[in-house]
Amino acid sequence: MFIIYSIYFRIINMTDLKIILLGTSGAVPTRTRNLISNAIIRDNELFIFDTGEAIQQSMMKNKVGMNRPTHIFISHMHGDHILGLLGLVQTMSLLLRDKPLFIYGPSGVSRFLKSNINIFNIKLNFKLIVKEISPGLVVKTKDYKIYAKKSNHSILNYSYIFVESSRPGKFYVSKVKKLGIPEGSLWSKLQSGRSIRYKGRSIHPSDVMGKSRPGRKIGISGDTRPTKSLIKFFSSCDVLIHESTFSSDEKNLAIERFHSTSTEAATVAKESSSNLLLLTHFSSRYKDTKLLEKQACKIHRNSIAGRDSMSFIVPYSDEKRLTKSYVLAQTSR
Repeated sequence: MFIIYSIYFRIINMTDLKIILLGTSGAVPTRTRNLISNAIIRDNELFIFDTGEAIQQSMMKNKVGMNRPTHIFISHMHGDHILGLLGLVQTMSLLLRDKPLFIYGPSGVSRFLKSNINIFNIKLNFKLIVKEISPGLVVKTKDYKIYAKKSNHSILNYSYIFVESSRPGKFYVSKVKKLGIPEGSLWSKLQSGRSIRYKGRSIHPSDVMGKSRPGRKIGISGDTRPTKSLIKFFSSCDVLIHESTFSSDEKNLAIERFHSTSTEAATVAKESSSNLLLLTHFSSRYKDTKLLEKQACKIHRNSIAGRDSMSFIVPYSDEKRLTKSYVLAQTSR
């Protein structure tokens, strides 16, 4: 019986969270890289950050699905980050999506969608909810929160963080047994965070469980120069997905165009105490991004140059450390 309840407790306190890179190119696509888009799938819920052209094809290739509960977050109104949105909305409608679609972004995203839906006479089968956001809390549920912060780009750009709620602490069977509480529904109530009455005594979860454990935190930079405020914003991310448009040799060009280099992205990851750095949004001049990864690893060892269709499950930090080798092993399956 103890084994059954241990497994049950582990299941109710663990939810899969998967990252998929749908596109890793900036400005223009290449033969091997679609335009920028990142996806998080948590349980059955989909979160998309930026929608480069042909995103729906990338979603189909990676079996993301078009009818999940979905939230789309646009970082800024440059074409390589938003032009795929209209095609995605139309494809979802043609495939008979029936769930509401939530879209968040800077000023202008609502007009962009409304105007083009009218121009192309797109008929929607689902409710479209568009919210033009401000810095701060964007989405809040009991399971997670999503925040936005202005960054330093040539136009208004929002960086985002996805933050899971804390999980209950470790359940100490020895303490429960010492109190004489029988296995069964009373254990389940304590494990789920509820106090119980047993033999005239109140017993609280804190009496038999450890301190709450952190959920996972994912940072997505959008297009930006590195800033101290972003380093603070991305503090202790399990995964930081950061643009690396240029190599360190092109720093002057990065400054001129309000982008980041590989070493600058790595510095943000290191100084924010983020665990894994995923480089993305590469200039099309780089046919091979290994150079940028090598440059980043000199500053932040746990860095990877992302590639299209790279996907992996993000473990809880108290369960397993997310390493470069772990990600590459999952991606090669």
